[in-house]
Amino acid sequence: MLLELAGWLAQDIRGFNVFNYITLRAVMATLTALAISFLVGPALIRKLTECKVGQAVRDDGPQTHLVKAGTPTMGGALILIAIAVSTLLWADLSNRFIWVVLITTLGFGVIGLIDDWRKVVYRNPKGLSARAKYFWQSLIGAGVAIYLFQTATTPAETQLIVPFFKHLMLPLGVVSFVVLTYFVIVGTSNAVNLTDGLDGLAIMPTVMVASALAVFAYVAGHLYFSKYLGVPYVPGAGELAVFCAAIGGAGLGFLWFNAYPAEVFMGDVGALALGAALGTVAVIVRQEIVLFIMGGVFVMETISVMLQVASFKLTGKRIFRMAPLHHHYELKGWKETQVVVRFWIITMMLVLVGLSTLKLR
Repeated sequence: MLLELAGWLAQDIRGFNVFNYITLRAVMATLTALAISFLVGPALIRKLTECKVGQAVRDDGPQTHLVKAGTPTMGGALILIAIAVSTLLWADLSNRFIWVVLITTLGFGVIGLIDDWRKVVYRNPKGLSARAKYFWQSLIGAGVAIYLFQTATTPAETQLIVPFFKHLMLPLGVVSFVVLTYFVIVGTSNAVNLTDGLDGLAIMPTVMVASALAVFAYVAGHLYFSKYLGVPYVPGAGELAVFCAAIGGAGLGFLWFNAYPAEVFMGDVGALALGAALGTVAVIVRQEIVLFIMGGVFVMETISVMLQVASFKLTGKRIFRMAPLHHHYELKGWKETQVVVRFWIITMMLVLVGLSTLKLR
């Protein structure tokens, strides 16, 4: 929106051409999303409190969590507002990838919103049924996958890139591409949702991974940089750096209110949407495996739940004291803040490993 305005003004004032630079608009998107979070956050939290949209706490969980009961949830709506407004203001709206990630993010956000609404407003502990949730997630995920395959303009857009190997690129057919994309988007969405169990635990890794994906997007969309670093060139992908920057700004703004002790929780409306956003961006810039590396905390949380369920059904015994994994460490005696900060540190190291794939080939 503002890019078009700047282009019109640049006809008379050449200084406005500076807004053609993706890097500047990415910075502005971060600051805009951060400002929106700070301005809208307090009012949204008050409104959620007035509506008694409070979080329910598991009785079988750590006893320290009982004090969290009643804390406003559905705060992820704040993140989505900040991301959407900031992206619409600073991104190139003629870019198809921008609309793909926006629609996917908001679509998964609506699924999470309905789930949260049923849980906290209608006091239905099951919320949206698992079958209905996965149906709508699958519908959106498969739809995005088919669209990206059909609109691909270069062979690189449908190849699986193996990190640390310069020329190892596996061509994917329509079935394999759709299946991979589906699992990346839906899987990442649910992985972030499972991680969102402690104050600030999910949002900061999301910010770090999104920031790294912004670098990958910028490189993938730049003809010279992509050739120099051996990254597949995806025309138009560079604009996703603006979207990822908006996630970073919105996430940091939300963390202001979500840091221990949290004033508001993200809820499914935020967690499902953010995970889907990360997965979609990773697919577009062809860095699905790198996302798996950088999002290692999300992966560990998900695997812990899968192992716990499988072990209990097969043997009647539990591998962990409680799943997801962060609760296991709480029950072992770690303080909540220790778990959160240590998981942040792990994510930071994994993100650096992911970024190293740009050069180590």
